[in-house]
Amino acid sequence: MLKHLTTDDRAGVVYADEGRGPVVLVVHGGLSDESAWAKVAAELTPSFRVVRIRRRLYRTELTADPATDFAREVDDLLALAAEIGEPAVIVGHSSGAIVALETLARDSDPFRGGVVYEPPLVLDTPIGGATGVADARAALDRGRPGTALRIFITRMVGMPRPVGWLMPLMVRVNATMRSFVPRQIDDTEAINLLGNRLDAYASIRLPVLLLTGARTPAHLRERTDRLAAVLPAVRPIAVMPKQGHGASERAPGEVAALIRDFVGSL
Repeated sequence: MLKHLTTDDRAGVVYADEGRGPVVLVVHGGLSDESAWAKVAAELTPSFRVVRIRRRLYRTELTADPATDFAREVDDLLALAAEIGEPAVIVGHSSGAIVALETLARDSDPFRGGVVYEPPLVLDTPIGGATGVADARAALDRGRPGTALRIFITRMVGMPRPVGWLMPLMVRVNATMRSFVPRQIDDTEAINLLGNRLDAYASIRLPVLLLTGARTPAHLRERTDRLAAVLPAVRPIAVMPKQGHGASERAPGEVAALIRDFVGSL
């Protein structure tokens, strides 16, 4: 059952809260909401309290603003952490991992550590190149969300072209995915507006475990390596040998075990 936390922002915070024990606060990635981590939560709740926030960018009842939404998502997470009232381990996936990093960089006091799974950090060039976001927005303006998602999957995620050509079909048959496509493009624009934040993340002195998959696109592994090089208290990168970017849904037990071991080591 979802809960609602009243904050100074009229939108408040929407989240799921399950289990008892040490707190794990999950920040989901793109094209999804907190339900994407329900399987991992189910693995953890026998021993942990798992709180899964619904990110502001993916609350389709709200108006998106890529220039400010990440800062407000950090506000939401810090408000939720204050409501929890005890130190949590923050877990972020994909763009949600960037929100988790931004949260730790602003205020790490409410947290014991972080688990960061393949953040699509801006390094030297924008995510999707100079025109990726603009081309995806143009497709949305033409009423072609499937084309916009194909551009995102191939040019921003780096998946093979045959996978990209399946996106229009998936959008036609999946209304939830279709509703999230514009927000995914907003999400990517928000990341690009942040720019290279490695210097800011170098200030995070809490223990951080980085997750990646051996089958994930190479650029995400490179971004993970670059992040590892600047974090003062980073643990050895945990590479899931048979997984890619979606292990939270495809191998929830494996992801949960890595989180469980990390929390136990703190």
